[in-house]
Amino acid sequence: MSSLKIPAHGQKISIKNGVLSVPDNPIIPFIEGDGTGPDIWNASVIVFDAAVEKAYKGKRKLQWMEVLAGEKAFKQTGNWLPDETLEAYREYLVGIKGPLTTPIGGGIRSLNVALRQILDLYVCLRPVRYFAGVPSPVKKPEDINIVIFRENSEDIYAGIEWQSGSPEAKKIIAFLQKEMGVKKIRFPETSGIGIKPVSSEGTKRLVRSALQYALKHKRSNLAFIHKGNIMKFTEGAFCEWGYEVAKNEFRNQIVTERESWILGNKEKNPNVSIEANAALVEPGYDLMVPDKQKSVCQEVKNTLDAIWETHGSGKWKKFLLVRDVIADICLQQVLTRGKDFDVVATMNLNGDYLSDALAAQVGGIGIAPGANINYVTGHGIFEATHGTAPKYAGLDKVNPGSVILSGVLMLEYMGWQEAADLIVKGLGKSITNKTVTYDFERLMPGSKLLKCSEFGKEIVKNM
Repeated sequence: MSSLKIPAHGQKISIKNGVLSVPDNPIIPFIEGDGTGPDIWNASVIVFDAAVEKAYKGKRKLQWMEVLAGEKAFKQTGNWLPDETLEAYREYLVGIKGPLTTPIGGGIRSLNVALRQILDLYVCLRPVRYFAGVPSPVKKPEDINIVIFRENSEDIYAGIEWQSGSPEAKKIIAFLQKEMGVKKIRFPETSGIGIKPVSSEGTKRLVRSALQYALKHKRSNLAFIHKGNIMKFTEGAFCEWGYEVAKNEFRNQIVTERESWILGNKEKNPNVSIEANAALVEPGYDLMVPDKQKSVCQEVKNTLDAIWETHGSGKWKKFLLVRDVIADICLQQVLTRGKDFDVVATMNLNGDYLSDALAAQVGGIGIAPGANINYVTGHGIFEATHGTAPKYAGLDKVNPGSVILSGVLMLEYMGWQEAADLIVKGLGKSITNKTVTYDFERLMPGSKLLKCSEFGKEIVKNM
């Protein structure tokens, strides 16, 4: 990493036994980003530095180290994602980045996806909450306070696909038809083909991280969001493996929704029979075939035998509730009853849809933070969730909120909560004072328009 300017007074963040060790002067690699990236970074970095200075009175300081990716890297090195950038993030564990352009032509399809896959950043963390005063298209945006754990390494986003008419697509289709007996490809001659890998290991490490987060932050419930009713062996398996982790590794801290029904039925009527309890738990029980009825009864009996002593008599109400929701129903319910959702664990594609849909409810992706984390190795890259907006590049116009709030996530991840809280306070006050960038100003009567750089300074003033 000879071309990097390593801060002389900085130290590396390290990890031991799953716990980060953060020095008072940590070296933080950063990519300023393409398009509006430099504008946003310049506004954001003064906020980060001011918050740390105010919180710790000079005893702590972030040591910034620029690394290259995207257009700036290509112009200087001929490489969109230089090896030394990857090595910097690998060696220094925690970093931050602005938006990056997708390279034109072949090779890397997405720099963001490449970073996640190469560093195995298996969690995409997307907290979504409302700041009072932010313009919103919904009636009750304040109901949204949801933390999304999106699986980052598998699903359709693994990028295993072949173009329509290509030799590879034809070969895959022929194999499916001739060797596997598949007859459901409606137009085989013109179909592109993609593969959706979903593994037990990939699912369980995501769910484990989500459960640990929910318990650490004293959240009330965790929901698995999936389409297992249609894709039984991928999304359905995701849901099943999720419950396995919850029950096997967190048994004395969680209760599943179905278990809560079974326990609740017995609490309301201590003499309720196994069969009557099963009928209350399972809609349409009376219409089921005998074998299915027997299976539900066995579930009720096993639940009561296993956890009545530890979870019964209302004790389950203090535990983390774990449930699952079909993805399309979830997208309706976050609009109609957002308060019902707290922490979400979901697969890659569903998580992409859900996080941006929720961001729209609370003000858009301009203030939506994001992080990509491997909780085992400690690696974390915190990033803007929006694009590069090249038409606004250099105009000092856009909202830097996404990177600023991603920096809040980074500080929280490092354990520097006091500095993180100051930024949230400053941002919130700037919005309630109606001193905002153009994206909010045009929707907030009586507001004052600020440039990108001015908004950063306003946040510092309001800390």
